[in-house]
Amino acid sequence: MVKVEFLGPINKEALNVEISNLNELGALLKEDQDVSKWLETCAVAVNDTLVVSKDVALSDGDKVSLLPPVCGG
Repeated sequence: MVKVEFLGPINKEALNVEISNLNELGALLKEDQDVSKWLETCAVAVNDTLVVSKDVALSDGDKVSLLPPVCGG
């Protein structure tokens, strides 16, 4: 299982899913109306390391974090 956490204003409980890469996660999350609007603007971290490729392989026990953009001052 891969744990998926949603940070900041996404405001959704973490999920545990059986996926092998970020492409599969993207396809799964596009079906969720609450999350799909965030997909294009979020940064993604795997095990607390930012990634840019959706081809990142995921293993059992990995954690994926969706980090929405924030404003601050």
